Amino acid sequence: LIAIGFLVSGKRTTAQNSGFFQNPVLGGDYPDPSVLRVGKDYYMTHSSFEYNPGLLIWHSTDLVHWERIGFALTQYVGSVWAPDLIKYGDKYYIYFPAGKKNWVVSAPSPEGPWSAPVDLKLQGFIDPGHVVDAEGNRYLYLSNGYTVKLAKDGLSAIGEPVFSYSGWQFPKEWSTECFCLESPKSTVKDGYFYQTVAQGGTAGPATAHMVVSARSKSPFGPWENSPYNPIVHTNNRSERWWCQGHGTLVDDVNGNWWIMYHSYEKYFQTLGRQTLMLPIEWTKDHWFRVPEGVSSSDKINKPAGESTVAADNLSDDFSGDQLGLQWQFFKQYAPDRLELKDGELILRAEGNSFANSSSVLVNSADRKYEVQVEYTIDAGATAGLCLFYNEQANLRISIDAEKFTVFNQQNAKIRAKNEFGNRGFLRILNDENEISFYYSNDGKAWSRLERTIDATGFNHNVFGGFMSLRAGLFAFGTGKVKFDNFIYKKL
Repeated sequence: LIAIGFLVSGKRTTAQNSGFFQNPVLGGDYPDPSVLRVGKDYYMTHSSFEYNPGLLIWHSTDLVHWERIGFALTQYVGSVWAPDLIKYGDKYYIYFPAGKKNWVVSAPSPEGPWSAPVDLKLQGFIDPGHVVDAEGNRYLYLSNGYTVKLAKDGLSAIGEPVFSYSGWQFPKEWSTECFCLESPKSTVKDGYFYQTVAQGGTAGPATAHMVVSARSKSPFGPWENSPYNPIVHTNNRSERWWCQGHGTLVDDVNGNWWIMYHSYEKYFQTLGRQTLMLPIEWTKDHWFRVPEGVSSSDKINKPAGESTVAADNLSDDFSGDQLGLQWQFFKQYAPDRLELKDGELILRAEGNSFANSSSVLVNSADRKYEVQVEYTIDAGATAGLCLFYNEQANLRISIDAEKFTVFNQQNAKIRAKNEFGNRGFLRILNDENEISFYYSNDGKAWSRLERTIDATGFNHNVFGGFMSLRAGLFAFGTGKVKFDNFIYKKL
């Protein structure tokens, strides 16, 4: 089970395999994208925050259809924010902040194996972005406009960070969360060093976030802000995509350029920050911008490249010998709790309550879906299906030896007597943030627990933490629970 990170299982894309695509490219909570092209292949990773294993690696051949290929981080070092995936020489690196430190992992290929995380001894900064000058010297751009030199092997910093960039001052009357100069990503082109940075705050008002660009002839500046700033921005709350920001540039195999970034969907912040993409054009005076008249809600001509990646399937019949890549724990990475045997997931009960049971979750990706699972429980166990934001903010249907119970956060809302014994089926319906709960003894005839809960507020602006509302399984108490045929179905 330690090899969980290298099993290829599951894909997630809402784009179609045709001549155009529509955003989101990755539906669900995949924020702070960092994307890299190597020949005809593209690789991407995102912030993983409290979900473990972390730093999920994706592969694509057209920037639109993506497949999971592994995890780069199995050791918990804190909440993992804005990473930067790069290649230097014949080696791959991911720089990322977590637990008030900055770290790096490395590997001979994106599939791994990835090294243990190395502490760069850079505190007080977040969101490191890697840059290389013409002589091969390596640097990191850091939050708040700082730059620091790296050792040749990229595994330690040399000297102290130096301030060089003060960001772009957006109009004072704009409705934003903060100034928040973050996530500097580097592009070197036509003799210029470009910083692509995030400003305005990642959540808060619909118009808060943005992508900003600046350029210099040197990695250390002086920096000139783009006349096309902000490159990406939500102008008003009537738009479908809110808080658009945090961009990374990438070129395709035909030399066309794109920007990958994240955004909340209006009224569906429960899904987290989804991955979007827009085309980029370069002006004659070497600035870049989104072409005039192109919107994130449009049908857009897709990048060069072909793909045979199938549509994603978050379901799992547990017939493999390793847990699929669609699954992550919350905070505690505990593969020793799991056993896959005879087409079932056997989960050892953990803790004495739901809050400390460390749910196993999939990244829910749709406005409307249902999840269903078959269970067999030991006498001392409580188990169930959940929609999980964090330990305090969650909804769930649980089963024990005596009863079915629906919970909204920590409060029991409705109960029904367990007349099925230790085996049965559970289902949750998420109908555009209206949540309903069902149970069955055969998976055919369903009984509804007569309460519907509104989940619209289960998002960062209410509960913090930069999470999303994810579907999953839990088990606490004593003994074990067998789960079979987990079904995630978009409606």
